[in-house]
Amino acid sequence: MSTDSWSTTRSLREDFPTPGTDRWFEDYTVGDVREYGTITLSEEEIVDFARTYDPQRLHTDPEWAATGPFTGLIASGIQTIGVFMRLYADHYLTRCGSLASPGVDEVRWPRPVRPGDALRLHAQTLETRLSRSKPDRGLVVTVCELLNQDDEVVLSQRVMNLVAVRP
Repeated sequence: MSTDSWSTTRSLREDFPTPGTDRWFEDYTVGDVREYGTITLSEEEIVDFARTYDPQRLHTDPEWAATGPFTGLIASGIQTIGVFMRLYADHYLTRCGSLASPGVDEVRWPRPVRPGDALRLHAQTLETRLSRSKPDRGLVVTVCELLNQDDEVVLSQRVMNLVAVRP
């Protein structure tokens, strides 16, 4: 994906009241839903990524993939996570308070991503809690889905992030 295309992603519903450059733990509220998008993967991008990182024929060989289990070329699940991460980092994460992620749970790919699918991020803040041992930070747990243009979930996961409190 070209660098220019990343800048075209945007909020698709109500966004945070604070920009990512001034967003802290306190700005994440349980129950809030955010949506961002879209990123579209071409056949060339899918094949190029897979040749380097996931060289399986269902990702690298359109002719073979047409006769394979998905009756067509599909993106690697790892590439799908990469699309998610780009939207998540550009919009949902804080640029000033993001400290680290202790993990991601329940990663699922219920449907394949195909060339031309327009993908968007749906993120719901599930939990926020201050650290007892380190009061300068808290944990934000978010249920994230990546959806295609038909509103079908192509990736779902539960993401945890450590976020600094407002100084």
